[in-house]
Amino acid sequence: MQPDYDTSRESDQAEIRLMGLIITQAISIGIAVGIFDAGLWLTLDDPTVNGITYAMAAFAIQGIAYYLFKMFFQQGMDEKARMASQERERRNRYRSMEFTFDRRRQDMEMRMQEAQLEAELNWMEENPGKTPPWIQQRMVEPSMSTYDFIPETGAKDSSALSLGLSFEKEEDNSKRVRGSDGKFKKKE
Repeated sequence: MQPDYDTSRESDQAEIRLMGLIITQAISIGIAVGIFDAGLWLTLDDPTVNGITYAMAAFAIQGIAYYLFKMFFQQGMDEKARMASQERERRNRYRSMEFTFDRRRQDMEMRMQEAQLEAELNWMEENPGKTPPWIQQRMVEPSMSTYDFIPETGAKDSSALSLGLSFEKEEDNSKRVRGSDGKFKKKE
């Protein structure tokens, strides 16, 4: 998939360069014809000399445009293309490394499972008719229920708590005495 993408990208770049060349030539010829029509340059009576003169003028304008393009734009574009290429290569290497690590991890897990299965089969061959300890442990272990998760508290007294109000028997609260901290003292 990657080589097809690269070749189509190179083909697109070649077409863009060719279109740029055609546009530059058309502009250069247009400028030369404009200069000729305005009579700003040499005007000779010989059409061959005029053609050669303006062809050289178009070439000179095209050369200057090419030089300016190379000087100002090409270096930056090449640098961006190089950076993009390096970034793409880095991403591809990273993806490849991830794939390799995943494959190695899966192979390791498979080998561990094979070794565990091999050990279980060896135990079963050495102890025919017996229940393997890893299965017996699952059968004997008590199942967990929600009751197992109730936390233990130190309170064993199951008598009712008094929250300061008593509806059973009215006491004479006037006999109760408060301490210095503001709490009622216990009756003795």
